[in-house]
Amino acid sequence: MNDKTTPRDLVREGKLFIDGEWVAGADGKTLPDYNPATGELFATIHQAARSDAQRAVDAAHRVKDEWADMLVSKRAEILLASADALAAMVDDVRDVLIEESGSTVPKAMFEVMSGIDLLRSAAGDARHIFGETLPHSAQGQFGFTIRRPLGVIAGIAPFNAPFWLAMKKVVLALAAGNTFVLKPSEETPMTGLKIAELFERGGLPAGVLNVVPGPADVVGDVLMRDPRVRMLTFTGSTRVGRQLAVEAARQMKKVTLEMGGKNPLIVLRDADLDYAVRAACFGIFFHQGQVCMANSRIIVEAPVYDAFAETFVARAKTYKVGDPRDPATVVGPLIRRTQCGVIDGHVQDAVDKGARLLLGGTHHENFYAPTILADVTPQMRIYEEESFGPVTSLIRVADAEEALRVANDTAYGLSSGIITNDLQKAFSLAMRIEAGMVHINDTTVTDEPHVPFGGTKMSGMGREGGRYSMEEMTELKWITVQMGQRQFPF
Repeated sequence: MNDKTTPRDLVREGKLFIDGEWVAGADGKTLPDYNPATGELFATIHQAARSDAQRAVDAAHRVKDEWADMLVSKRAEILLASADALAAMVDDVRDVLIEESGSTVPKAMFEVMSGIDLLRSAAGDARHIFGETLPHSAQGQFGFTIRRPLGVIAGIAPFNAPFWLAMKKVVLALAAGNTFVLKPSEETPMTGLKIAELFERGGLPAGVLNVVPGPADVVGDVLMRDPRVRMLTFTGSTRVGRQLAVEAARQMKKVTLEMGGKNPLIVLRDADLDYAVRAACFGIFFHQGQVCMANSRIIVEAPVYDAFAETFVARAKTYKVGDPRDPATVVGPLIRRTQCGVIDGHVQDAVDKGARLLLGGTHHENFYAPTILADVTPQMRIYEEESFGPVTSLIRVADAEEALRVANDTAYGLSSGIITNDLQKAFSLAMRIEAGMVHINDTTVTDEPHVPFGGTKMSGMGREGGRYSMEEMTELKWITVQMGQRQFPF
């Protein structure tokens, strides 16, 4: 390879990672993995057969007790070594995110650097899995609780933040003493395999983490039905998440679901409009709007509605759409071209029903222009349905109470934002918004390694992040000790 060779000149090969080894799928199948920005072949990915997924569960189950009983200091040491390994892989993982998922440079770097932060913070979290002592009524008896790892946990990762969101599942499960089987998104399998590579470099014992790219109806079915998999953690669409919840109930399997959102950003009349516009732009155009937290509904009080809309459009017009490798690019490609048709349908339906198209509504290949619709009403599909693209709706309201009603007028409840200088009003709204996360004077798009990330209603159940993940991924056990002999009634 000469010095002028770029990542686009390479076609990578992605194998399965099972029991510490890189292997081809049992049935020899591979699938092409295309760059969404260029349409060029980026990688060839081996596909897991049912027997491969089964072998991954076998491996994770075989070593689960050894990993759970390992000294916490040793687990923390491996997590820290893996953080160092990732720090040495920053450029490679960044390039994979750009080439495979269409991430812009800042977005790709956010995922990688957050992954390093997560590994280091999880090494500390591993030492903070606490129980408590309990008072009892029997003479001479005391009790306490402990948390024990569940055993084997399986995770299904999404395409939109394929490294960061998969890492949150894997890292915190391992920190809590569980073993793991990861199924990456079928759109971004190479990114998931990079997680296996960094842990291999970090010295993780064989079998503790297994990564098996492959079709959902094969790999996902094995992970859901095998009783040795005690928990499934999923990030993806509400449609799929609901199906998994039903099947998990049949299997009595623990599940956490992080699904869709139709997130409101409320802009009150006293807000700094320039700041509100900057927050709104980041919240909808970051990663082309392919973010579950995106502020796809912007609810603005009437006195500042027109001024906000004008400033919002003017700023959005300045954003470059194009090659995600260009540092100046703000809006890159959607992961698949068919999503452009979905967005077209939402825009046309809204316009037909009276909305004003202030900006955008056009696309070329996988690139959809920043799109702003004004005067959106509940009769329009885009009011309720996720577009999962760089398109948002402006909704005019008379006052803060109407803003609250509109914000809660959705089946979803993931993230929300309130822009105002009236903190009393902000706190009042924050307490009543039906969402798992409320951000005062901030955008709806924010996440950190240690926070309780998750939603309500059709946005999911359970929380991911720090000790909150570790509580989901452990089992609480009550133990009593009788000092002397207890007196029984018969």
